[in-house]
Amino acid sequence: MAQCYFVAGTDTEVGKTYTTAALLASAAARGLRTAAVKPVASGCEETADGLRNSDAVLLQEAMTLDLPYQQVNPFALAPAIAPHIAAREAGRRLDLGRMAGVCRGVMSAGADLVLIEGAGGWRTPLGPGAFLSQLPRELNIPVILVVGMRLGCINHALLSAEAIRRDGLALAGWVANFVGRDMARAEENLATLRSLMSAPLLGTLPFDTAADYRRAAEHLDLSPLLG
Repeated sequence: MAQCYFVAGTDTEVGKTYTTAALLASAAARGLRTAAVKPVASGCEETADGLRNSDAVLLQEAMTLDLPYQQVNPFALAPAIAPHIAAREAGRRLDLGRMAGVCRGVMSAGADLVLIEGAGGWRTPLGPGAFLSQLPRELNIPVILVVGMRLGCINHALLSAEAIRRDGLALAGWVANFVGRDMARAEENLATLRSLMSAPLLGTLPFDTAADYRRAAEHLDLSPLLG
């Protein structure tokens, strides 16, 4: 059976895809078969093959299984806005049951590790009364939290971890991703988070202008997840 995790972020633009790709690369370096799903993505470009999202394409590149795009990103939306608004404007419904079905298909496709990447922060709406945070609950999988290391990160990280646990899910670990070059009191903020987050730190990703996920993978330790 595959080990499966939902990758959430403390906010939008905190490097969820970059971190997810790095986690996939780190697992592949261990000889593991990997797969990933980005159930919903806004900010897609029209191509000859249909709407494509650069984050989902990056996950396709980083994982070892060869899966069709529609299985990696079943809900692709053009405007780079909140998914529920983009879906409403496109006349589409972000169906949680369909998302879960696609994820289960990937989870049974033969990978050793499957990562399901969220969108935005933990409580991203999908529509009236529906939130993306319900997906990992439906799948009953633990969560990896990507903390965007910038001013305000401590509050965002602690509130996200609190919400994850309140929703009845396990926080399996977290990754500190430095999203800028010069964060004031970076080490002090990191030390505070390490003392307050009751889950293992899987790695600290330094700021990288090239956003090279393979290089970032070298800063990760998956032992708390994979043993």
